[in-house]
Order: sequence, then C-alpha cells, then structure tokens
Amino acid sequence: MPTDVFTAIAEPHRRAILDQLRAGPASVGELVDRMGLPQPTVSKHLRVLRDHRIVSCRTAAQSRIYQLNTEPLAELDDWLQPYRLLWQRSFAALGDHLDRTDEKRTR
Repeated sequence: MPTDVFTAIAEPHRRAILDQLRAGPASVGELVDRMGLPQPTVSKHLRVLRDHRIVSCRTAAQSRIYQLNTEPLAELDDWLQPYRLLWQRSFAALGDHLDRTDEKRTR
C-alpha cells in the first residue's frame, strides 16, 4: 500500500480518475465508460485513492458513487509552494527583461 499522497497519485490512471472526478461525482460504471479501462482496474485504483482519503464513496442503490476529496491534496500544494515562488520570480525576471527590450526598441 502506498505510504503517502505522492505515491498514491504517481500512477497515471489514478490521476486520470481524479481528473474525471473534478467534474463531479461518478459511479464506477461511469468511470469505466469514460476511461475505457476494465472495471477491476478502475476499482483497484479507486481503492488506493479511497485508502488515502483522496476520494470518498457512498452507496446509491446498487452503485458506488465516488467523489473527490481535496483535503489530502493540500500536502501536494504545500510541497509545490516553494516551486511556485521560483516560477513567479522567473516570470517576473522575464517580464522585466522583455520590458527593457521593448523600451530599447521604442527609442
């Protein structure tokens, strides 16, 4: 079993399931249809995501309805924050450079 949220979402099919659930809750059958994967494969990935509380599940009649739970993804957001600052600085430096280049052209 994966030990953290990073490991849980490292698998591309799991990220694809999360992308599907961003639009709203879906049953296993709907996810199978949308993704074109066998039902056991989708269920296996949903179990991992559920074990990490990245998705939650409720029963409606004979269907299991899954929905995204973004709270555990905060760990990812926290980890990415310093990288966002680097990107912002890089973009700001690029903007300054382009402004200086534009000023030279307009003289």
